[in-house]
Amino acid sequence: MRPAASLIIFTTLSGLGLGLSVLIGLGYLEAKSDQWIIIHAVMCLGLIGAGIISSTVHLGHPERAWRALSQWRSSWLSREGVMAGCTTVVLAAYFLDQLYSGVARPWLGIIVSILSLITIYTTAMIYASLKTIARWHHVLTPFVFVLLALAGGCLLAAALQTLAGTASTAPLDVPLTQWGIGLIALASLVKILWWVNAGKNGSGSTPESATGLGGLGEVRMIMPPHTEENWLQHEMGFVVARKHAARLAVIAFILAAILPLLVLGLYPQSAALLILAAAVHLAGVMMERWLFFAEAKHTVTLYYGDRH
Repeated sequence: MRPAASLIIFTTLSGLGLGLSVLIGLGYLEAKSDQWIIIHAVMCLGLIGAGIISSTVHLGHPERAWRALSQWRSSWLSREGVMAGCTTVVLAAYFLDQLYSGVARPWLGIIVSILSLITIYTTAMIYASLKTIARWHHVLTPFVFVLLALAGGCLLAAALQTLAGTASTAPLDVPLTQWGIGLIALASLVKILWWVNAGKNGSGSTPESATGLGGLGEVRMIMPPHTEENWLQHEMGFVVARKHAARLAVIAFILAAILPLLVLGLYPQSAALLILAAAVHLAGVMMERWLFFAEAKHTVTLYYGDRH
């Protein structure tokens, strides 16, 4: 499918903001002053908000986006919108309460973390629920989204913690940098497994099965359905060469995993390098998300002679 910049920005920025929200809600990032509470709020709400605004650009009529919220019983897109709105409101209330009372309420933080995780999951299920795209319709797709969001959030949280000069407040006495190493490594492993296995069996449909003429041999198109490219071919028929996809996957892996792991392992006390690592990681995830869309093949392309 043709990668849309708005969806790439949406899934990466919102995922990063929600991943950071999960860690803040669990008490892994202490705000030592009102100034840092505001900084944390701006980072979380800014990233989530920027992603949501970007997603509306993908719509033909952004002013009608609110109507999608009414279909939450059957649509993962609608559920994601509802959950994003609820999470944003509760997250804002969490920061306002912290500013007013001077303390972070653990029970409210846990609610923030749960809502943030559910929102990431609903975003992933928008794609994982589509049986028409075998590459996305895989059990590991939600795990990829959730783990990458948590890994990026942990990396950003470690950078903010080091910049503020606060000690680790990890409930399990495990520093954020070590959590970052574990989450990035786990996210990388799951992503590699997804990249190798997702959609490898194809869509399950072929011109032979569609026409019922498979018993006579291979079915070939005599002439194309259209004389020129239409909207479906433009949007659903995007193809990236396998050699280019492999090269981009390696670059994304280096940016999103290798370089951040080196910084976390060798320079965990350097705020500047941690901030740089978080930015590099985000760039790698954006490249990974571009491939996520570019390598997807919709079953409608079978109508135009494609096989997958």
